[in-house]
Amino acid sequence: MASGTLLLIEGAAAVAILIALIVRVRLSPFIALVLVSLGLALATGLPPASIVKAFEAGVGGALGHIALVVALGTILGKMMVESGGADQVAQTVIGFFGARRADWAMMTVALIVGLPVFFEVGFVLLVPIVFAVAARLGQHPMRLGLPMAAGLSVVHAMVPPHPAAMLATQAFGADVGLTVLFALIVGVPTAAIAGPLYARLIVPRLAPAAPSMTPVAERPDRVLPGFGITVATLLLPVALMLLGSVGATITIPGSTADQIVRFVGTPVVALLFAVLASYWTLGLARGLTMETIQRYTNDCLAPTALITLVVGVGAGFGRMLTDGGVSGALVGLATQWHVPVLVLAWSIAALMRVATGSATVAMATAAGIVAPLAAAQPAVRPELLVLATGAGSVVLSHVNDGGFWLVKEYFGLSVTDTIRSWTVCETLISVIALLLVLCLSVFT
Repeated sequence: MASGTLLLIEGAAAVAILIALIVRVRLSPFIALVLVSLGLALATGLPPASIVKAFEAGVGGALGHIALVVALGTILGKMMVESGGADQVAQTVIGFFGARRADWAMMTVALIVGLPVFFEVGFVLLVPIVFAVAARLGQHPMRLGLPMAAGLSVVHAMVPPHPAAMLATQAFGADVGLTVLFALIVGVPTAAIAGPLYARLIVPRLAPAAPSMTPVAERPDRVLPGFGITVATLLLPVALMLLGSVGATITIPGSTADQIVRFVGTPVVALLFAVLASYWTLGLARGLTMETIQRYTNDCLAPTALITLVVGVGAGFGRMLTDGGVSGALVGLATQWHVPVLVLAWSIAALMRVATGSATVAMATAAGIVAPLAAAQPAVRPELLVLATGAGSVVLSHVNDGGFWLVKEYFGLSVTDTIRSWTVCETLISVIALLLVLCLSVFT
């Protein structure tokens, strides 16, 4: 048996074992990834004495960047939630769109609010607004809930600084600002089709809503931060990252100005500036004390530990695939079969997503496998590889995905109706985004 074929079999077996440990044994993705990574390294013949050091290097290389991004993004999201800024954004956008286009309003709110927060956080944050507006308009809550969830999912999967998207950006060597720009070009029409348009088609076919979980209570009346200052604070890191990406076109390369623009455009610095700005705009200026702000900061960091570690060990798994020769064998096979690298990235992420239910695990694993092939095909923009991987990571959400149960329980749906609405919505996001990415690849 050829060595390349054996390596591919070992890699496939590692992925299958990883899936079984997470889905069947119900082992934590963190522990499962560590076990499978070390086992794969031994199976591929890496020297035992160097395995742990190489794995740690893979994990550390990702966490050195991702941990800071996750922490700062979480703090920014916490300030938005606690200040009432998210409520202000929702109320203003819904008022602007009007009652007849409330579904488009909720999608827009989700795209904005979802930038600094995880999907689950944004979902729980916006659900009370969905129920309140739906009751006022006499509509099925899913008419607004599906566009909201679609907007959050698109941002979560494809737009940095979300952890998995940032990891893929790093793995493929993509420019963060351009990734954000392309993600918006692809993500907005994708969310529109899978959200408001699909909701108008499928919601009339769903059973009447009977929520089985009490929505989070709305906050008591209080003076909310202004819409303009809230949105400006949220979009500050995105603007700085975009500025860093175009710095070479507005400054003299190598000049002091060029270096400063590139410095402030790095994700960590951009998010740090946004967090510091939020301490004033959403905190001190709203009457919060530094003691309260410090408590919010400390409280929100603990829940990020698991997702940060999963992203890190996912990168470690990718390092084992590379050092063990599996990625190289896959590169050779893909080259021989002429599989487009964008399609390959989407397919591997989709496989991991369907099997494990985790978009984060799917993106981390796919990025580690495809990155060497991407390096061998410089004609493909790395930013588009990030989006293709993100698109694959959200396909076919079903019973092994926490998001599936969030939608089902909050909106009181049957499993069948959840599949007809949420699962199809996620699959539409995945397929439409891939098609748009392929179209973009023709013109970039």
